[in-house]
Amino acid sequence: MKAMILAAGFGTRLWPLTVGRTKPAIPFLNRPLIASTIEYLNQFGIEDLIINLHHEPDSVREQIGDGSGYGVRIHYSVEEPEILGTSGALDRVREQLDQETFLVINGKIITDIDLNEAIATHRHRNAIATLVLLPNPRRERFSEVRVSEEGRILEFAGFPEPINPQSAIRNPQSSLMFTGIHILEPGIFDYIPRGVFSDSVRDVYPKAMADGRIVAAHIADGFWRELSTIERYLMISLEFLEREGRDVAMDEGCVIESGAEVERSVLWKRARVERGAKLTECIVGDDVRIPAGAEFKRAAIVRASATSLSERPEKALPAEVIGDNLVVKFAG
Repeated sequence: MKAMILAAGFGTRLWPLTVGRTKPAIPFLNRPLIASTIEYLNQFGIEDLIINLHHEPDSVREQIGDGSGYGVRIHYSVEEPEILGTSGALDRVREQLDQETFLVINGKIITDIDLNEAIATHRHRNAIATLVLLPNPRRERFSEVRVSEEGRILEFAGFPEPINPQSAIRNPQSSLMFTGIHILEPGIFDYIPRGVFSDSVRDVYPKAMADGRIVAAHIADGFWRELSTIERYLMISLEFLEREGRDVAMDEGCVIESGAEVERSVLWKRARVERGAKLTECIVGDDVRIPAGAEFKRAAIVRASATSLSERPEKALPAEVIGDNLVVKFAG
């Protein structure tokens, strides 16, 4: 089975961490995030991979190469001049995927969901597409998917209503959310338009469903994390660090000077925290210098020379320039 890893997005909600790199290329505990996805697929014997790229494509290619270091074979599909969307990306490489069942996975997730069980559901249901879902008991802001008793997708809805603490015990029903893992048959290409931007959930699956084709749900269990915002990136990094009994990640060339305090933070390559500075729950980008005596809490910090306030995407958090650094503060 072949798989496509979706890695073309701009990562606007992760800005400024995505300056100069696409979202799946950001460091996660000193490795590119997409490495986790590649290794995950390889665990299930999936060795032929396609990675679509658009924003800062070299940031993935330079780190991952041809995949041989991970025991896989990689073909890159660079979308130029425009990004193509989830299904538009498939259209561009349909001749590589139109012979057998294949898998599509988002390149911004970390998971241990059992793919063999999901594939078995897909075969059993005779589905043209199977979406791997998870319960969302906390009703986090992930789009809700409604499913029939027979396990067919009925509707892709908006964000679930938050739990009312007063009624949560009386109404414990959980919503279901999509994990970004799809199992597909080549017949799905009958519903994917040629040569244009298209989105699987919005443009393709509803057409297949209206035509009577089965778009199935596999309700999984297991570990799953999605790193699409600065807050989630830090939270999940700290979660992994805590498993290892530490609370600070330092990449190569980092220096924390005597008298500096760094707590629950992630430091990328060659970051320097000078004497008397204090960082709490921060993400510090490549080559950033935190000057002596400076204090930051719940902030992402990159070099101001790497970008500018005028380049801030619409969905990104507000930023300010402080000395030589561009700083994004986030809630919590």
